[in-house]
Amino acid sequence: MFINWATNEITLKIVYYGPGLSGKTTNLEFIYNQLDPAMRGDLITLNTQEDRTLFFDFLKLEFGSIMGKKPRFNLYTVPGQVYYAKSRKLILSGVDGIVFVADTQKERMGENLNTLLDLEENLIGMGRTLESFPWVLQLNKVDLPNREHNHILTQKLNYFDVPQYESIAPKGIGVFETLKSIINLVIANVQKNSTQRNKT
Repeated sequence: MFINWATNEITLKIVYYGPGLSGKTTNLEFIYNQLDPAMRGDLITLNTQEDRTLFFDFLKLEFGSIMGKKPRFNLYTVPGQVYYAKSRKLILSGVDGIVFVADTQKERMGENLNTLLDLEENLIGMGRTLESFPWVLQLNKVDLPNREHNHILTQKLNYFDVPQYESIAPKGIGVFETLKSIINLVIANVQKNSTQRNKT
């Protein structure tokens, strides 16, 4: 969270996290293309041969008011490949909320679990934990024939019982539902922390 007192704005950072090619970039591209150009900033994409996104996609969304300030939401993706661990840590810096994009194909379960563990380890390194941090789980690629059963995905990936959404990111199915959910969680968390600070 960053407060710009000069412009009376509060900037909140949401990171889309998940294994390589799980659909993180596709989510942000769909959101970006559906937004009114007046509401969005530039979409910045850096590509590699191994994964479509090396650093992040960036855009700003404007909503109502938080603590009397105009909010801006910066959306980022992290590179999914394991050898970009330092980049993921850097992008997580200052994060306010996370969307974990899981690939529901059966053969990707191991990568989903490893990436979720990586996320938890990175958060712990920042003095946080998935148990108490605002995040949602998106089960992407549910239209594919080799998808894993929902109860198995939920059991293995959603052990903190966070909001969970099925999606087909290229078609936009479940994309905005996921985004609205994490925005609501982030706003609620900011307001709760602000109230607690005011009481002390």
